[in-house]
Amino acid sequence: MASEFIQPLQNIGPVAKETGGAQEEEDQAKKDYREGRKLYGDGEYAQAAIAFHNALRGFEEQNNQAGVANASDRLGDACLARGEYAMAIANYQRAHAICEKEDDSFSVLALNKKMAAAYRKLGDQAKALELLYDILEHYRLTNNPKGAVEVLIVIGETYLEQGERLKAADAYRSVAGIHGHFRHARLAEEFNRRAADLEQGE
Repeated sequence: MASEFIQPLQNIGPVAKETGGAQEEEDQAKKDYREGRKLYGDGEYAQAAIAFHNALRGFEEQNNQAGVANASDRLGDACLARGEYAMAIANYQRAHAICEKEDDSFSVLALNKKMAAAYRKLGDQAKALELLYDILEHYRLTNNPKGAVEVLIVIGETYLEQGERLKAADAYRSVAGIHGHFRHARLAEEFNRRAADLEQGE
């Protein structure tokens, strides 16, 4: 359930168009980027990281911010797949800064999900929860109950990793409440039961 939530590998904005003299360099950067995506898809994460790094260099030279954001995002994915969580976060943060400047809330949301996953892997649940609550707020503001349910489940799991059983129970009760509102009786019952088990220390 949680793995679906943290996996989306979106493209952040378009990789910029070819312009005049930078065209040859840009073609190389785009070629490296495409090569990185292919290698990543084939599970060749170390090689993919090298290709994305080269693409990033090329996009930096062209001052192509969309390209830099995309390459940083994908480099983060390759680092995450290799278990290099701190490096993944650094790359995601770079892409995040560009997307925030561009007011691209969809991409910011996708990056927050990935960073939360990386922080959990690092054992920094507090940082993960900070991001997860930002995501929850986004779903509330955009009236997205499905998204809210997904993130609340991850919040519950993250509290459990911290040993915070009652806070996890609260998150599961919120999930049950949303399901109850939409008359999903079986799911509401399941999450109420999970919450009750946690509250009873079972």
